[in-house]
Amino acid sequence: MKLKKLIFPILAIALGLTSCEKSFDELEKDPNRAVNAPASLVLKGILNDMYNSGNSPSGFSGVTNQPWGSEQRYNQFFASNYDYYATNEYNWTTTSLNFFTLKDVIKMEAEAKRAGAADVNPYSALGKFFRAYFYENMTRRVGDIPLTEALKDLSNLTPKYDSQKAVYAQILKWLDDANTDMAAIITKGDNTLAGDFYFNNNLRQWQKVINAYRIRVLISLSKKEGDTDLAIKQKFAEMVGNATKYPLPTGLSDNLQFIHNSTQSKYPRNQDNFGQNATRENMAKTYVDLLVERKDPRLFVVAEPASAKLKAGLQPTDFAAFVGASSGEDLQDMATKVLKGEYSFQNRKHYYTSYLGEPVFIIGYPELMFNIAEGINRGWASGDAASYYQKGIAASMEFYGLKDGANTVTFSRDGGIFNFDNYTVNVSLADYLAQASVKYAGNNATGLTQILTQKYIAFFQNSGLEAFYNQRRTGVPTFLTGVGTSNSGRIPKRWLYPQSERTTNGDNLKAALTSQYGGNDDINASMWLLQ
Repeated sequence: MKLKKLIFPILAIALGLTSCEKSFDELEKDPNRAVNAPASLVLKGILNDMYNSGNSPSGFSGVTNQPWGSEQRYNQFFASNYDYYATNEYNWTTTSLNFFTLKDVIKMEAEAKRAGAADVNPYSALGKFFRAYFYENMTRRVGDIPLTEALKDLSNLTPKYDSQKAVYAQILKWLDDANTDMAAIITKGDNTLAGDFYFNNNLRQWQKVINAYRIRVLISLSKKEGDTDLAIKQKFAEMVGNATKYPLPTGLSDNLQFIHNSTQSKYPRNQDNFGQNATRENMAKTYVDLLVERKDPRLFVVAEPASAKLKAGLQPTDFAAFVGASSGEDLQDMATKVLKGEYSFQNRKHYYTSYLGEPVFIIGYPELMFNIAEGINRGWASGDAASYYQKGIAASMEFYGLKDGANTVTFSRDGGIFNFDNYTVNVSLADYLAQASVKYAGNNATGLTQILTQKYIAFFQNSGLEAFYNQRRTGVPTFLTGVGTSNSGRIPKRWLYPQSERTTNGDNLKAALTSQYGGNDDINASMWLLQ
């Protein structure tokens, strides 16, 4: 008590003296915290959230394009055989939403204007694209979400939910407006964008990506192709038929992709974590079987032959030597078979001997080719679906470094990452495309399945959950289920709304659940998008 009696008078005197020179408001300011941040700095955070938002202020991990994570298990590209780290279960619960990142988008736009930018500027055009990107991520995870009344700060803390149809209508408008704005900015010669680590501030490449993404969104709405309000088919035909107004990527160099480095952003699979992941994850049957059936050389780049098959006398480059485990298999059974060498692992040379790994697509050129082929197959536009389909396959082969003629493939000699053996594999794209299972069957159901299958194959360890969303929409390929996937052998269709919505916006959430799912927040319920 004596100490307190001494301290308080001293503080009062000190404050009284300093008030002669500075106001309390000035004292309250933290000189080490910037009041404003350049738009370019805010942009960098948003761009990072496009790839992996796990480090965003909200802790949200719902936009994660990183390879070899849970998203890729849900895509059934690989499987966990050791439950200490992960299982193959689809027992989904809640998801976070992207509103923290969207607030950053608003901040970025405001900072650009504060610095003197015109009303239509590179940051405002990209802001529309980011809104579309993050809103689509949210709505396809849960269904209806707040939009019209959202992001009003303190003026509305309990926004109503917009219908999923209304959200998609707004997404398509944002993307169209972003393309129009970007074209005007490029014509004007406005090169004020900074902070872009994807395209080094190249607005023409961003315009192509915006349009490729709009094609993706239109294809994702295939179940609504007859909706006269959304006019999906008409919008698709206009984009495919007007390259001047809607420029699109023309090759892998136009990919929106994340490039890892050897210091701060290492590829998730590298020599530092080889011991942790080497035998605890194996290739998944859903993916491997498609490649084996088609004698697809991409298999040799991404996987290794099962050791038990080699001991039985098969050659390392024999497609029959590659075996994936069903994602629905009992985890203990899978682990036992792994110990016996019955399953293939990821290719040690390709994924574990450097920190760079391979580029990771966020929006990729091969997907665009398959999306256009799908739209033409569905009769949405005129054109040669076979040509786009073949370009998608060729681009995916190119991504893995496969070329016509002799190719060198490398497998671990002893299961480690120091001793390797090289093998020669002859590749002929023409022969591959001529196979009965690959040769385009025409604009019919068989042709559509071929397009969707090749799109799935090209998604391997890329584009986040796009493989899952395409499978959810089309049923291609057939996902394997069982005790290992849990959820009564079902692949869920959505996530639950975040707990924060229940506590802060409960009445509006209840209304949204009632209008969509009969009042039940159920991971197996079908949202408007899938009906």
